[in-house]
Amino acid sequence: MIRLPDAATIDAASEERFLAATGPGGQNVNKVATACQLRVDVFALGLDPETYRRLKLVAGSKLTASGTLVITARRYRTQESNRADARGRLDELLKAAATREARRVKTKPSKAAKARRVDEKKGRSTVKAGRGKVKLD
Repeated sequence: MIRLPDAATIDAASEERFLAATGPGGQNVNKVATACQLRVDVFALGLDPETYRRLKLVAGSKLTASGTLVITARRYRTQESNRADARGRLDELLKAAATREARRVKTKPSKAAKARRVDEKKGRSTVKAGRGKVKLD
């Protein structure tokens, strides 16, 4: 596991904005800016190049060309809940980027397995050859 940035580093590299949310909520949606947009400067986090590469893959369109990760949380009706949701999603993205994928170990079929495969192919060949036209000699 690769070292993740601590909370102080994330706080220094991030900026929160609150927007007017969409969806259900009635008059509350029109009056109060409850949706949280969390913008994180990925370069300020000090990630190693391999973690940054995986973060680009995991984040997808949430990562801008200038290296800003944009997470918009609007599931809940309060600013606090949406802020916690945005930070939780950021943590999930960083953890997913920090985990290395398992190396694939190449395997080789045994001689017996190769022989079985060839024998099965020969058996299927004779079955299919027997389906041809019948010759009357």
